[in-house]
Amino acid sequence: MKMKKVALASIVAALSAPALATNGMNMEGYGPIATSMGGTSFAYDGGTGGMINNPATLGLMKSGTARLDIALGGLHPDVVSSTAGMPSAKSGGDAYYMPAVGYVRKDGALAYGIGMMAQGGMGTEYGTDSFLSGYRSMRGVMGMSGKENRSELGIGRVIFPLAYDVTPTLRLGGSLDFLWGGLDMQMVMPGQMFASFTGMGGAPATPSGYATGSMLLAFGGFMQMGLSDVHYAQFDFSEGGNKMKQRLKTTGWAGNLGFVWQATPQLSIGGVYHAKTSLDDMEGDGRMNMQVVMNGQTMPMTINGRLRVVDFQWPETWGLGLAYQASPQLMIAADYKRINWSKTMKDFRMAFTAQGNAGMLAGVNGTQMDAVLRQNWDDQDVFMIGAAYRLDARLTLRAGLNLASNPVPSRYMHPLFPATIKNHVTLGAGYAFNPASSIDFSLAITPRVTVTNDVMGVTTSHRQQHNWQLMYSHRF
Repeated sequence: MKMKKVALASIVAALSAPALATNGMNMEGYGPIATSMGGTSFAYDGGTGGMINNPATLGLMKSGTARLDIALGGLHPDVVSSTAGMPSAKSGGDAYYMPAVGYVRKDGALAYGIGMMAQGGMGTEYGTDSFLSGYRSMRGVMGMSGKENRSELGIGRVIFPLAYDVTPTLRLGGSLDFLWGGLDMQMVMPGQMFASFTGMGGAPATPSGYATGSMLLAFGGFMQMGLSDVHYAQFDFSEGGNKMKQRLKTTGWAGNLGFVWQATPQLSIGGVYHAKTSLDDMEGDGRMNMQVVMNGQTMPMTINGRLRVVDFQWPETWGLGLAYQASPQLMIAADYKRINWSKTMKDFRMAFTAQGNAGMLAGVNGTQMDAVLRQNWDDQDVFMIGAAYRLDARLTLRAGLNLASNPVPSRYMHPLFPATIKNHVTLGAGYAFNPASSIDFSLAITPRVTVTNDVMGVTTSHRQQHNWQLMYSHRF
């Protein structure tokens, strides 16, 4: 029974959408000014981070000035998964880094610029000897695959923003964004679950998803040729742990629209709409590694091919916020954001096409296996509040809270991609060396989140995560 739970946990991990971030797959904030104030960013000037937060805020800078921001962010998760009677598995993926740069200039009523920012970049690395590498074969044989379990997703944007002063108190803004992304996958699926997923040998279907396609007929032919058992199957599409490069790649476009209205000299109100992305399917070469029993002999089987992740998109998002200048020293901000995950994370779809195989496997070339895994994410509500206090002409202190719902239903939570973090406590500071140069820093701390998937019998604990961002700014 324990190995059945491990097997079910592994199939869900093996074919689920890669996501390990803080507001679902989104960061809790972009730019250290916004992040240190709980992620609030819709109604005040937060520097070039406004490109991705609310492009209309870029219009709040003075005419005839320009600004250059150079930033680096770090994400440091601490994830442990366990199942009854088995040693806990700790992810070795505990450090991911994201650069950003932005330049904006304002002339008259028009602000314009260019920027490059990381949307997100994270993953998990459980290695080759955790319980996630365990298998239960089609015929009940149990063992360890010795195969790697890891994933890594990275999405970046080049942003071209514009902001315009419609009136002295109303500013509109928008951006056209070019996106690129990559995904590595090395994931083990136990043979018993592989059989359930594909219907091999009359195995009962798993409720988590299914596979179809001409490759399944080829597996049926192998069974007639003496294939009697499958111990495990590993999807292996990876650049070998190179964190600057992923095997599956995609590019596409997206856009943002926003406004900022100065309702009173002290109060400003802002809003933004982020359109759903239009990304091409992620594609790359790789292989499916298997251990099978053929005519009584245990042997490896490697099927080379090309994997395509079908219609993986970032969801549309909209939000409203306000900023209140309570005194010359104190500003208070509050935002609400709605992330429509249900429109993009209903199903995770993959298409594997066999190619480049020889010998006995030459007959599978050109065949395809289409895999669908149900996700059924919920839409997510995010509430943000923050404050900035200017101690003197040089030093500003900031703090905030970021409170969100969990978009991932517990039955679909899996140990390789626990996108379950909900709340953040944020701190930060800004220091001006002179009127032209300054630095800003933010630190976000997430309390422990533990989720048990009763269907899998697996508990995953996101014990704590520390995210930081550091930015240097120069004004012209």
